[in-house]
Amino acid sequence: MTAARAQLQIDLDAVAANWRLIRDAVAPAAAGAVVKADGYGLGAVPIALRLCAEGCDEFFVASADEALALRMHLPARARIYVFAGVQTATGGLLADAGVIPVLNDAPQLACWRAVAQTRGRVLPAALHVDTGMSRLGFAGASLRQLVADASALSGIDLQLLMTHLACADVPENPRNAAQLARFTAARALFPHLRTSIGNSAGALGGASTRGQLVRPGIALYGSNPFADGRVSGLQEVARLDVPVLQVRELRPGETVGYGATYTTTRDTRIATVALGYADGYMRSLSGRGWGVLRSQPVPVVGRISMDLTTFDITNIADEVRPGEMITVLGGGVDVDALASAAGTLSYEVFTRLGSRLQRRYLPT
Repeated sequence: MTAARAQLQIDLDAVAANWRLIRDAVAPAAAGAVVKADGYGLGAVPIALRLCAEGCDEFFVASADEALALRMHLPARARIYVFAGVQTATGGLLADAGVIPVLNDAPQLACWRAVAQTRGRVLPAALHVDTGMSRLGFAGASLRQLVADASALSGIDLQLLMTHLACADVPENPRNAAQLARFTAARALFPHLRTSIGNSAGALGGASTRGQLVRPGIALYGSNPFADGRVSGLQEVARLDVPVLQVRELRPGETVGYGATYTTTRDTRIATVALGYADGYMRSLSGRGWGVLRSQPVPVVGRISMDLTTFDITNIADEVRPGEMITVLGGGVDVDALASAAGTLSYEVFTRLGSRLQRRYLPT
């Protein structure tokens, strides 16, 4: 039977195993989970539910919409933090849902304080300190002003003091030590608060870059968080298999795809598969990507188009028929190696995976 769509398989047991590896490595610190961008494109709800069953009860998302969508599926004990914080339009919704905003500046703090006053109760929040990333968070001067204003935190129960390292994937980078020194100074202003520093690399890079709660993201999904690949033991989470639509026999000198960028130099068999950049298979992989067919590598040739990609399958001994699957992610195609070939990071490989892919979760 011919498969009409590309099949994306997500192994939830592998996600859980990766979380346990991190949890055990960072103890006595606690391990949360970052499931923003729909669980890095792999499904926030099934992933968070599996991690809840494993014992994880703290989750981080990017936006209010992501938090509210996730909240309705998780048990009450699960705490959901929103990295982007709170705005006037979302404050009441977050409060009523029991979601915890990460407060990034004075206007967000004032917004959350107003919501607490309107609701007539104390509301939880996390406080983000910018120690050198220069994106979100209270900088040193604004943090000192906050401490000096006795009314600033009225109605707000701060539960977490957090920062984010710019170079955690290179532990020897001196910027890490500089950021940690600034965070230590900030922590002195809030000595009672639990701390959170480490993303995946920070969590696995050593005790100094963890804090009391780590926020692993990419490592949960099987990608190595370090530039030098120093972590081992992470399990592969995602596998993408795509069906062959047609096999063509070409003679030497014939071209393949838009722009005629590939010309055959021998008798060549080309398999065209139902996958393109509309599905997240990046155009930058043209002439650089590869798949696995019957345990053998087959290279991408020609340009990747919106819906189709072409592979040279000349070295496959027996006839390849429409409906047979070529694996383009997982199953011998390492996500970090694929990202390198595309000139990007595994984060982008995962989060680009499109809605046309048929998702299947294991165990079923």
